[in-house]
Amino acid sequence: MKPLDRSELATVVHDARRPLNQISMNAELVKLIVTQPNSEQQIIDIASTIIKATKECSELLQLLVEQGNDE
Repeated sequence: MKPLDRSELATVVHDARRPLNQISMNAELVKLIVTQPNSEQQIIDIASTIIKATKECSELLQLLVEQGNDE
């Protein structure tokens, strides 16, 4: 596997920002709804979204690690 050039690296970094933004926005949403009655299922759904975004970001970071190891 060839190393990422600057453009490819910028794309990976850009792609990593999307799940990080999802994590941040959903965490803020939990803060807003946690005190509302009957919000348990909504919080569980939000937590699932956060977990999915975390895994996606982790996969992108693994790609960078693998690229770095190929050099």
